[in-house]
Amino acid sequence: MLQQPPLSLYIHMPWCVRKCPYCDFNSHHKPAKIPEQAYLERLILQAKQVSHWGFRSEIVSIFIGGGTPNLISPESYQQLFSVLRNEFTFAKGIEITMEANPGAGENQNFKAYREVGINRLSLGAQSFCDTQLKALGRIHSTEEIKQAYLKAREAGFDNINIDIMHGLINQTIDEGIADLQQAIKLNPNHISWYQLTLEPNTVFAKKPPSTTDIDTLFEMEQQGYALLNKHGYYQYEVSAFSKSNQQCRHNLNYWQFGDYIGLGAGAHGKVTNITSQEVLRTTHYKRPETYMLSQKDFATITPIRKEDLAFEFMLNALRLNQPISKYLLESRTGLDFSLLETTLIHLKKRQLITIKNDCFTLTTLGRQHLNDVISTFL
Repeated sequence: MLQQPPLSLYIHMPWCVRKCPYCDFNSHHKPAKIPEQAYLERLILQAKQVSHWGFRSEIVSIFIGGGTPNLISPESYQQLFSVLRNEFTFAKGIEITMEANPGAGENQNFKAYREVGINRLSLGAQSFCDTQLKALGRIHSTEEIKQAYLKAREAGFDNINIDIMHGLINQTIDEGIADLQQAIKLNPNHISWYQLTLEPNTVFAKKPPSTTDIDTLFEMEQQGYALLNKHGYYQYEVSAFSKSNQQCRHNLNYWQFGDYIGLGAGAHGKVTNITSQEVLRTTHYKRPETYMLSQKDFATITPIRKEDLAFEFMLNALRLNQPISKYLLESRTGLDFSLLETTLIHLKKRQLITIKNDCFTLTTLGRQHLNDVISTFL
């Protein structure tokens, strides 16, 4: 039986100082003057228009992503959150994350962002090697990463994630591990350590750089996992590592097929309508100019077809390093667990999953062939 999942809110800030050659997110080169007030007004208008999508559920987490959210002033966030608190019910102890790029915006604003109510920061370091940072199109230096991190701690942020990539341009195992060691040395609460991938419609896709070969990448990852574990970082998702009980609650809600409302240019969402027994996808205009000028509804709402629900659920849930229960699947999709029995038995015979007490878990082999496992649910 379909049940109402936890509800999160995603807010998109679309501008960057410069578009990185590997980035396929909905980010846009900032104009000489960001139309901050105009964009804020549209966010507020949209929040009022879509707040009923939450079906009176509490908001358990908010994530402000981009783009580069710390290009936007604390004053704008203050205005926005004043409205959000009126339109939505914030859960007690709500997690509110903001992405921030070192070198973008004014780092002394960290204290003002904290005063708005933002209580978790995600720093986009990507590398601690200045040569790699330049090749990746980043505008900051290694020293600026460290300074931004220290200023965030001084401003009162006691929950910080560091984003860092591996498998970079001609990166050796030693270089990749040295990068990770510098992130660990800062002692963040959470580390997102993920592979550089050449996504379609990016500069790197059109002019591919020479990246780490697959054998070197595998060994780098094995050494990296051991290093993170040694320093108390638990891998709870494909590329997410946290100290004890400090997982990103917002992303956990995504991966457990929870609901989320998207605000802003290109933001998408997923909401569950218990009355109609439907899981709905919402999509928005991608370009900031179109988003701000449109006189129509902000979002297109499309029901997820029942035959696609198992795949959509697995696409998220199988990223987690934990058993997936019959209850979670049935309550988040409305599907009968028995419909998947044949597929699950087939995966078990291939030693890609184990099944125990109405739960199934990926094996080590299954993790190595994650995309293959997910595709069986298409």
